[in-house]
Amino acid sequence: MLASVVLYTSANLCVKELSHLGTFQLVFLRSVVSLLLCVIYLKRAGIPLLGHNRRWLFVRGLMGMVALSGFFHTVRHIPLASATVIQYFSPVFTVLLALFFLKERVHKWQWLFLGLALTGIVMVKGFDPRVSWGMWGLGLMSACLAAVAYLATMKCRETDHPVGVVVWFHLLAVPVMGGLSWGQWTPMVDVDWGLALAIGVLSIAAQVLMTVALHHEDAGMVMPFKYLGAVLALAIGWWGYGEHMSTLSLAGMALVVASISANTVLKARRSVALK
Repeated sequence: MLASVVLYTSANLCVKELSHLGTFQLVFLRSVVSLLLCVIYLKRAGIPLLGHNRRWLFVRGLMGMVALSGFFHTVRHIPLASATVIQYFSPVFTVLLALFFLKERVHKWQWLFLGLALTGIVMVKGFDPRVSWGMWGLGLMSACLAAVAYLATMKCRETDHPVGVVVWFHLLAVPVMGGLSWGQWTPMVDVDWGLALAIGVLSIAAQVLMTVALHHEDAGMVMPFKYLGAVLALAIGWWGYGEHMSTLSLAGMALVVASISANTVLKARRSVALK
């Protein structure tokens, strides 16, 4: 999980370096590389490219594509740490969606943690003038759609291979984002192409490592390590881009990370207790 966090943060750093490119172009480039790697793997493993549970695979791919586009756009326009922390709000939406659609029960302490996380998100916006209400709202929308994609992934766990689930994102993103970026394509130099390749490779590697971690260890043990990505993003933004944060903004970020981590651990322990 730690390796996954480092790779994801590195991929986001590459996105930040390519902020002169359009959002649609960035998602397209990332998806082309990832689609190629996924297709090679599925072909060698003898797994059907289009999978089995195609309705939910389509939902997962569509929601993931729009969510990533929103996240990339916020990374380009607001501090890296702020964009990362707002995206980490997706577990809150996952809990709420699971409550209404999967009829899962929510412990009273979870409501407290989710409320504290929301307070932290508001603090990040309220005390950082570089985060506009538009970017703040876009980040939350991206987090919400990422939660929908996660629930769709859960619907496919029993029917499709993890790579077969992931590939639908790229099957949709390549033609859609390619078409949207066609009329506003920004010319790229050699360094840009290298960074674009790195985004695709790093993202796929990070996703695989996270999947392996969740397969071999309890989620409550490994998921909190994911939020170290916020610390890395803060350090990179601070030292690499001069994105200094106010004390209250930092407190808001810490509150989000602590609350979501506590919620993850509590939910995992309750799952073990129910077994």
